[in-house]
Amino acid sequence: MSFWVEALISLLLITGGAFVFVGSLGMAHLRDFYMRLHGPTKATTLGIGCMLVASMAYFWSVDGRPDIQELLITLFLFITAPVSAHLLAKTGLHMRLKHIDKTQGKPVELRSEEVGKKPVPHPDKGHG
Repeated sequence: MSFWVEALISLLLITGGAFVFVGSLGMAHLRDFYMRLHGPTKATTLGIGCMLVASMAYFWSVDGRPDIQELLITLFLFITAPVSAHLLAKTGLHMRLKHIDKTQGKPVELRSEEVGKKPVPHPDKGHG
């Protein structure tokens, strides 16, 4: 394996580790649900993506043929992470989760029929 391939793989692994670390710190230290949503959806997605690309580059340089599994996992991650984050944010707005005053923006994009007055009780727990 050449020096430049090793350097690229090392750079991707270090970059990916840094993104994952920053995303984990954001998840642990940010104050409300809406702020915490950014950690795993942005920084961690880029970190795992860098690590998967590094894995793909390593096995391509060792085996001499590209390994498609890492590429498919990376594409699946980049497609599903924004969708799941959007659904989580929309659910948080629907349930009127509390947020700190530092969180900017108000849920003005929701129509009145989209916002529930209170959560629906679970059918097994009864009404009392």
